[in-house]
Amino acid sequence: MRYPLALTGWSASSPWGLGARAFGDGVRGGLSGLHGYEHAGPAEHRPPLSEVATVPRFEIREVLGRKNTRSMDRATGLAVATVGMLLEQQREAGHSFDGHDVGLVLGTTTGSVQSMMDFTRDSLTQEKPFLVDPARFPNTVMNCAAGQCAIWHDLRGPNTTIAAGQATGLSALNYAARLHYCGHADMVLCGAVEEFSVQRAWLEYHAKSGDASAPVLGEGCAVFLVEDIEGARRAGRPVLAELLAINLRVYDGDPRRDLAESIRTGLSVAGVASEDVWAVSSDGGTDPSAGALDDVFGARKPLRIALGESLGDTGAASGALQLAAVLS
Repeated sequence: MRYPLALTGWSASSPWGLGARAFGDGVRGGLSGLHGYEHAGPAEHRPPLSEVATVPRFEIREVLGRKNTRSMDRATGLAVATVGMLLEQQREAGHSFDGHDVGLVLGTTTGSVQSMMDFTRDSLTQEKPFLVDPARFPNTVMNCAAGQCAIWHDLRGPNTTIAAGQATGLSALNYAARLHYCGHADMVLCGAVEEFSVQRAWLEYHAKSGDASAPVLGEGCAVFLVEDIEGARRAGRPVLAELLAINLRVYDGDPRRDLAESIRTGLSVAGVASEDVWAVSSDGGTDPSAGALDDVFGARKPLRIALGESLGDTGAASGALQLAAVLS
């Protein structure tokens, strides 16, 4: 893979609010996005948690309007809104795009868990299995959010959905770089989205064998504009950051060792010495990320931006939100 590429714009939807400014204020101010969870449904449907980190006052019809949003799920709404904010930010700066030249790579865990489970429940509980709302079926497909972003914002370049768990943000960025270098898109919008739902809360709870002390669940979306550095400069777009290297590897039994080796490899490919690193961004915690960072940087302590305590477990969106935190 040839580097570097330029990151020339970004926006985010997070528990700190909508837009890059709200996100940056939250990062720099050390604000908490956690709040108590109020469940209006039946008691038997109450999720196993008391706190969440959700995007405040995010009602899809209020943010995107009533047209074509009746059956839109939350993950799709967050993605469409975030891409729209990034494009509007670029238009306000005097930049316009030909949709044929703009690709989209969007990461997710599975798409909307709520949509999948609601649709399945209807097929089992309705008088006849086919008495379901057909308008909600597209929400059950993993690439629904990416497809709707392209439709809403007239993005006619390659449209790709990536699912890779906590590594989704990096995997999406890696895929976006490949699209660009292979000549499939001059510019790529790249990011990841995760929604909160009661269904996701129960799945996470049972996946962790009923561990009530599991991290608070959060949600959010971050999207970046990725393009060639020289092209960005010719167009007058500022280079906010240069993408120098991406390193992904398979977990091989010792997370602290594997993560430390991955960081060292990334630094080596980028041609950057560990003493030149001024900040690192992670979910936080003590194991394995904190130990791996100690192994790589030793006594020298670069600024550590940890979002887990402020935004909770944001799933597939965590890596993209960590990158946005550094840009903040």
